[in-house]
Amino acid sequence: MLITPDIELRRAVPDDAAALTEAVVRNREFMEPWEPFRSQGYYTEAAQVERIAEPGGALWLLFDHAAGGRVAGRVALSGIHLGPLCSANLGYWSDADYRGRGLIPAAVEEVCRAGREELGLHRIEAGTLVDNTASQRVLAKCGFERYGLAPKFLHINGEWRDHVLFQRILHDDPPAYAFG
Repeated sequence: MLITPDIELRRAVPDDAAALTEAVVRNREFMEPWEPFRSQGYYTEAAQVERIAEPGGALWLLFDHAAGGRVAGRVALSGIHLGPLCSANLGYWSDADYRGRGLIPAAVEEVCRAGREELGLHRIEAGTLVDNTASQRVLAKCGFERYGLAPKFLHINGEWRDHVLFQRILHDDPPAYAFG
């Protein structure tokens, strides 16, 4: 799906690992205040192949075709649970050079659509650091509602950090299949 004439959002495949690796390496310092500590192994192509193929998850990448297919951002659903829960966790980031262009809100909207229509999800949740107001604006713009605060939720940048919790209900239909 084209987000802009030059930026495409699509599900990641293992062949995208090299471009994703370049992006995580390029943004390592930029992302440090917002992400858990990453070992040196995370910044390898092999680790990114694992991330793309991770069970219980789905990963989308933003590609800038005007820049030779450079990865401009990532949106992921993790912890996908079907059955009576039909829920997943949302995570995303934008390359430092692409911030403020509206790419992530557009990508989150498309991932929510895919979560409902392709994965059968009822609900998507997300958490942000308390002081990450830019990410909170993205979630609000995309119809997520704040529902709580998780004290000392994740170990980020050397300490246990509180997170504001958000959710978006995608629909109120029953799950697509019966249980038990």
